[in-house]
Amino acid sequence: MKTMKLGTSSLEVPVVAVGCMRIDSLNKAEAEQFIQTALEQGANFFDHADIYGAGACEEKFADAIQMNESIREKIILQSKCGIRKGMFDFSKEHILESVDGILKRLKTDYLDILLLHRPDTLVEPDEVAEAFNTLESSGKVRHFGVSNQTPMQIQLLKKSVKQPLVTNQLQLSITNATMISSGFNVNMQNDAAVHRDGSVLDYCRLNDITIQPWSPFQYGFFEGVFLGNDKFPELNKVIDEIADKYEVSNTTIAIAWLLRHPAHMQPVTGTMNIERLIDCCKASEVQLSREDWYAIYRGAGNVLP
Repeated sequence: MKTMKLGTSSLEVPVVAVGCMRIDSLNKAEAEQFIQTALEQGANFFDHADIYGAGACEEKFADAIQMNESIREKIILQSKCGIRKGMFDFSKEHILESVDGILKRLKTDYLDILLLHRPDTLVEPDEVAEAFNTLESSGKVRHFGVSNQTPMQIQLLKKSVKQPLVTNQLQLSITNATMISSGFNVNMQNDAAVHRDGSVLDYCRLNDITIQPWSPFQYGFFEGVFLGNDKFPELNKVIDEIADKYEVSNTTIAIAWLLRHPAHMQPVTGTMNIERLIDCCKASEVQLSREDWYAIYRGAGNVLP
């Protein structure tokens, strides 16, 4: 597995992250085999959130990996907080309480990265800064980032937060690529020209913030996967042809498409299927040509101006 620096940090991470949102659907033996496979592939970066399975996913992961000090040194743990039932909460009290819960469930003393999960419009940047300072000075969190945030929301946090925000986790896939499409359709009178995210792709590149695409196989908002889907015949035709050319699976090509972008993104997988996980990891070794990347983009129904 190839590696990369995460944001402006010195943290060396695999280019593919393993999402653990559904790990509570596995029994212990299945979870153990899944995690072992990930480690064998060099995918030692595991993404969590305190709301995944209402905390059950973090517990299942810790039990399956048989967390101890030796194992902890070999893996990179990221988790997220800030979502509560019926609200978002970036208050100092909630952030600190959430991290303590995360650490207890993961059976570890520290997180490598903590992300603020979804923007809280009632956020007080000074409170976030106080929470981050406490977590950093206590050694409970080593690096910080955000998820699903626009450039201005990040700038608002940076007004008070002194720690570098090393990553922004955003929805991005071949079929959900508005952050890319708007950059092609500058000042044009069509839907693709609409900036829905404040030019977050360019902002993250300019500020060395690593984009972590979530749901890299989904279309819409959890409507389903596009691979092998009759709703996307042309896209699947193109992907399958390119997969044959590189002698890999369509899953590998879908991840390789994201990795080919010069923003140096770190896709977060969501599959609990071992074979698909292996196929995702194989994307690290595939460098799509410019022609192939654009062919896939157009295959999704995107029109170049």
